[in-house]
Amino acid sequence: MKPYTANHIFSKDDQDRQDFAPQCTPWELPITSVSTTIIGGDEVKRHQATQLGEQDSVLRMNLDGTWQLAEEGTDADRLYGEWHDAIAVQVPGSIHQALVAAGQLADPSFGTHAALAKEYSHRTWWHKYTFTLDDPEAWKRGRLIFDGVSPSCEVWLNGHKLGTHEGSFGGPEYEVAAQLQQQNTIIVKVHPAPLGNEWNVWHSAIVFNCNYGWHYVNLPAVGIWQSVRLEALPQQHVLHPFIAVHSVEDAHAGRVELTFELAEMPLAGDRVYGWIELEQGKGQIAQAPSQHSNASRALFFEWQSSDANSLTSTDSGKYTVRLELTIPEPQLWWPLDMGEQALYRLTLACVRAEQATSSVAMQQTTSTLSRIETTFGIRHIEMQPFSEGVKSDEYKWTFAVNGVPVFAKGTGWCTLDALMDFRRERYAHFLGLAAEQHVNFMRAWGGGIPETDDFYDWCDRLGIMIMQEWPTCWGSHANQPRTALEETVRRNTLRLRNRPSLVMWCGGNETSSELDHEAMRMMGRLAIELDDTRPFHRTDPLGGSTHDHIVWNGWTPAYSFDYYAGLEDRLLSEFGLASAPTMESMQRYMPIEEQQIWPPPVGESFYAHLPAFDTRDEMRILSEFAGSFIPCDSLDSFAIGTQLAQIVSLRHKMESARCHWPQQTGVVTYKLNDVYPGVSWSTIDWYGVPKPSHYFTADAYAPLAVYVLFKQLNSPEQAQQLPVYLVDEQGVCNGQAWKANVRVYDASLQEILHHTWEGASDRTTDDNEAPPTASQSRKLGELELQGYALEDSPVLIVSELYRGEDLAYRTFYWLNFDARPGVLFDLPRTELEWTPLMDTHSCANEQEYPDPVSEAESERYPYVVRVANRGDQPAVAVELYCTGSTPQNYALAKKQFYWLDAGEERIVPVRSLDDLQVRAWNAGASIGNHTNNPVTAHEPVIASKVNAHPLHHQKEE
Repeated sequence: MKPYTANHIFSKDDQDRQDFAPQCTPWELPITSVSTTIIGGDEVKRHQATQLGEQDSVLRMNLDGTWQLAEEGTDADRLYGEWHDAIAVQVPGSIHQALVAAGQLADPSFGTHAALAKEYSHRTWWHKYTFTLDDPEAWKRGRLIFDGVSPSCEVWLNGHKLGTHEGSFGGPEYEVAAQLQQQNTIIVKVHPAPLGNEWNVWHSAIVFNCNYGWHYVNLPAVGIWQSVRLEALPQQHVLHPFIAVHSVEDAHAGRVELTFELAEMPLAGDRVYGWIELEQGKGQIAQAPSQHSNASRALFFEWQSSDANSLTSTDSGKYTVRLELTIPEPQLWWPLDMGEQALYRLTLACVRAEQATSSVAMQQTTSTLSRIETTFGIRHIEMQPFSEGVKSDEYKWTFAVNGVPVFAKGTGWCTLDALMDFRRERYAHFLGLAAEQHVNFMRAWGGGIPETDDFYDWCDRLGIMIMQEWPTCWGSHANQPRTALEETVRRNTLRLRNRPSLVMWCGGNETSSELDHEAMRMMGRLAIELDDTRPFHRTDPLGGSTHDHIVWNGWTPAYSFDYYAGLEDRLLSEFGLASAPTMESMQRYMPIEEQQIWPPPVGESFYAHLPAFDTRDEMRILSEFAGSFIPCDSLDSFAIGTQLAQIVSLRHKMESARCHWPQQTGVVTYKLNDVYPGVSWSTIDWYGVPKPSHYFTADAYAPLAVYVLFKQLNSPEQAQQLPVYLVDEQGVCNGQAWKANVRVYDASLQEILHHTWEGASDRTTDDNEAPPTASQSRKLGELELQGYALEDSPVLIVSELYRGEDLAYRTFYWLNFDARPGVLFDLPRTELEWTPLMDTHSCANEQEYPDPVSEAESERYPYVVRVANRGDQPAVAVELYCTGSTPQNYALAKKQFYWLDAGEERIVPVRSLDDLQVRAWNAGASIGNHTNNPVTAHEPVIASKVNAHPLHHQKEE
């Protein structure tokens, strides 16, 4: 980095880099260009066999599965005695999961059971596993590897103590060749979670910190939560492959750089072979097998030890190789809604030449020494300043991917589960719903974990950019054990740095002090020395980003709604409002006798599932917000009111930020998911069921939208000038006629104002050009909304966009709802019906449902129904729901809470037809008798005109 000069303004990024004082980065080593060859058809496997031979000297044994679990006891008893009190535990998993499965612990997610379950977090737990090796001599370089034990542990193999390890996020690893036998026993002593003041006792460890009582649950995670394996690599092997591009031009040209380490100095004749295949994408070169063909194409290259110019020794005793190569016809990785998420798979195989001399001739044979794989994407990340330009006290906060500036449509990501249930299918469910929200950016929040490979694999495939925060909050890095923290940063940086979805490192959450602590500089230094392809920020918020929690400071709802709608932060990276989940979800964690009591009894189940357990007066605050929409006189009305308050608190800032691009470069709500069931800021509850805010987030983040902006939401007698914006991220309106409508309705659902804007661009879209800037917004004009008398409230506003004759977008707003709480549910009634059509696979190309259905959507929503408004009034907030007794763990329909004009129909993909019903704010519900058969012969199911509660979530008899 150049020294400071008087005439140059250095951003906070530049200043941090100088302060961190990195040594050598991966991209400052000597480099060699290597040639490549395309191998087509079925030749790839034959080519690998030819180059590598049949022998594979890498041994791996997965040690996951059923272990024994025992509580407490002395070292001597557990190491040498019988475990008569043992129960089964699944590894990976937690001790709480094992205790529940064994019937020794009540479900910690129910009622007030977490308080009892917490006692088990602070005990010592012993784990035992026995395995057999047919040939122990073959494992002479064996290593025992744990990918994650929380919070700390000691490990023995065959009675020999291997060591003690601290830190939950990777390790320990031990060389075990001397201890391996034919019959082997691993014993792991998992230490108790730190005990003390839960608000900060976790500062003494490297742990999942959001489940230590300051957030939603006081239930520290304990157990072997990641995989365990035995591995024997040959003396020479490849480590830590890292592949990246360093400029926009390189990305478009397919010029990539690859570094990897060799375990020792290579011998003459040693080689490393490489194959690159396209794993996800539509490229013509390096095409992976498809459903139509078993053929594959790969790009082949090799490095020889004779090329000493690309070999560098390191302080760790390893040898680093840096290569440059070109991938023909590169397929770029783009964020969601901007293009494809092309992913490549790199395979490296290290082969050592073993020479033997005879009296006749020199004879050479080869044997495979090691093989390693990683996925990567061809994409370039650059941070650009805010629109005002570079400032010395600000980070560069505009994301540019492959040279294209991107508006960050963001949300926070919380740890998936307090009890460490990290199944891949759960990640698929939640992240798939994030993609349906059009979220392209998430903070993997410092209250959680360095996220798992499954998490990043789904984000890579979906196009969700990630800011990974290290597991530190509020300056805890200054007190956390330094060695364990550094191991966490180093290990997980090496593990994750190939992920195209990972766009930023961050030192932790909301640190206002100790920003210059050596532990912070360590994190920043390692981000450069081990990566240097993406930025590092000391904390968030800092240097231009902001958090806003004003609703928890006692402001009234009437003020706060307008406050949120008017926020002008350039990158608001945390804000929101808690809300209750669906009534069905609350019934899953509350005893039935408590569900009918209002207000809920203090100290019982309801309070145990409030954020921070009502220690900050959450119940009063949330009840006031709920009361703005509906008299808060029951658990059901509390749920409805808080859900609507959450929508209003989130959507207006999200929409306003997108309309004010590029002055505002992103917005990040708090948050997508939960660590534990309860009332929270999430838009999807712990069970995986979306709240209404999920669907309005999808509207607010849609790539093509028409927004109406508001400054006052509850001022019925005041006139307002309402700006109207068109946002078109993908440029889909270019070259095609479009029409934007905004319609205003009074409390009798009569249209009182209607304005239309029309246009078409002369420019046609070139399929080969880069995606447009990811928030192209234009102001269409303004609506003048007159004041209305209190008794004429509410006002409803519909905004929509047509491309040609097709409706491309619609959403609706509500104003003056606080004037008379409950007015949104006192609208003129209408009549709804739904009719099943067929499954999404069958009708994807049918006239009935012309919209394309992706494979992932077909799996999530396998059926299609037609929802029709048969009345003479618009239907407001149309929702499909189930009346069955089986709790949902999914999103029932892709689209919910939408507006249907009188006589209008909409085709909706759904998850199930069982006990399906339809309702709206102004249409009641009736019971039907439909089955799972997705045929068109069913009679329509009609929502009755009775004045049923429009958002009634309780199970109906």
